[in-house]
Amino acid sequence: MSQTSSKQWDAILIGGGHNGLVCAGYLAKAGKRVLVLERRGVIGGAAVTEEFHPGFRNSVASYTVSLLQPRVIADLELERHGLRVVPRRLNNFLPLPNGQYLLAGGGRTQAEVAKFSQRDAERLPEYERRLEVFADVLRALALQAPPNVTDGGWLRALPQLWKAGKLGRQLQPLDAGLKQELLDLFTISAADYLDRWFESAPIKALFGFDGIVGNYASPYSPGTAYVLLHHVFGESNGVKGAWGHAIGGMGAITQAMARAAMEAGVEIRTDAAVNKVLVERGRAAGVVTANGEVLRAKAVVANVNPKLLYERMFDPSDVPVATLERMRNWRCGSGTFRMNVALSRLPDFTVLPGQGDHLTAGIIIAPSLDYMDRAYLDARQHGWSREPVVEMLIPSTLDDSLAPAGRHVASLFCQHVAPQLPDGRSWDDHREEVADLMIATVDTHAPGFAASVLGRQIMSPLDLERTFGLIGGDIFHGALSLNQLFSARPMVGQANYHGAIPGLYLCGAGTHPGGGVTGAPGFNAAMEMLKNNGR
Repeated sequence: MSQTSSKQWDAILIGGGHNGLVCAGYLAKAGKRVLVLERRGVIGGAAVTEEFHPGFRNSVASYTVSLLQPRVIADLELERHGLRVVPRRLNNFLPLPNGQYLLAGGGRTQAEVAKFSQRDAERLPEYERRLEVFADVLRALALQAPPNVTDGGWLRALPQLWKAGKLGRQLQPLDAGLKQELLDLFTISAADYLDRWFESAPIKALFGFDGIVGNYASPYSPGTAYVLLHHVFGESNGVKGAWGHAIGGMGAITQAMARAAMEAGVEIRTDAAVNKVLVERGRAAGVVTANGEVLRAKAVVANVNPKLLYERMFDPSDVPVATLERMRNWRCGSGTFRMNVALSRLPDFTVLPGQGDHLTAGIIIAPSLDYMDRAYLDARQHGWSREPVVEMLIPSTLDDSLAPAGRHVASLFCQHVAPQLPDGRSWDDHREEVADLMIATVDTHAPGFAASVLGRQIMSPLDLERTFGLIGGDIFHGALSLNQLFSARPMVGQANYHGAIPGLYLCGAGTHPGGGVTGAPGFNAAMEMLKNNGR
């Protein structure tokens, strides 16, 4: 039997992930009465830290810091609320099968690249400068709503949009060649773009990995150049393009956000799943929770995958036909298999034995673009790649709060696996087998790694969907493909964070600028709501 609460809120947020907490915090600071409803028993969405083996804690899903917006950190005073981010000592370490390796970051990248190609080393500074120009454009565009194109393709309209408003002013300094190159980055493959610059396989693998991470695609697939760019527009501790670690894991970010939101007056409820968005007279009027409680609000804000929102939280008759059709075609599926492992000792890599700064880096097992391509093709046919792409981080090298003294934890972010297995097979029947494969893949480069594993936490695509609502394991709430970006995210006419019906707003990663722990969609949605007085 349903119960109706007598209190009316200015806004009810569905989902207590980081974007929902950011949106709630800004609304509350503006004087709005805000309620956040989180399905799980812990706040934070996919940015949470949990104990997964006795005495061992780690970030469960999202696992590294770079894209979190500095303005959000400052406005919500996250450092005052306990957030501390420390830098990796090196950005990346690529062990190679021929006894060589490549290190990146810490002022060493150019000299490392010269080991493989003097030509590539000479071209590297200009590549980095050019990419930084484009990353600055993305940084500027991240904290504003894209033009809300309502008909035709947004990409076709982009040259005209460049001439107008804020977007035009931000792009005006780019000459014609750079504008064309930026347009290319939205459309071509990571491999095509990197082939323009470099000749050596390791340097192309170093940068090409960013084009397929969380993206179920080959580096030769059109559109992966943009995904590469998406991963480089962040910064850590004021250093552009740097990656860091939040002391205490990714949950430290969302715990700081929750404290900031509650200080501003936000009410947060956990174990509070939303079953349905309440629609009255064509307007979102509140929600119905899993226990039957009816909660009313002037606005409903969804911090969930738009496909989950429109297909599972509405009566179909309440959603416009065009939106339902778009959601049927909304492409989800990251090809991601996520693991956390408790270690008795640090791994010892054959190509670079012993301890050192390389163990604080993102350790990438993917020696070439062709290796990544084979992994994708194998996953499409078999369900997972027999030679997978693995990125491993060992955050306990920077944060001794995560493991007992002398022990360590590692995050394994593995590609490529099929979001849905072929032939009707279930991930529940294969998750352990694939977990063994991922550990064995690391063990080939660091013998003894498998024997050092004391415990493990496994997140197949199905586990990620069940636990965090990431449909198909999609960490971005929808692929960052050309037809799902910018003014088309989640669809033309809804790019300004307004949902399909009045009173409904969207603030999750399924809106511009997309996935990653950025806080940008939450910030932008709050700004749009406040323009309309939160209605």
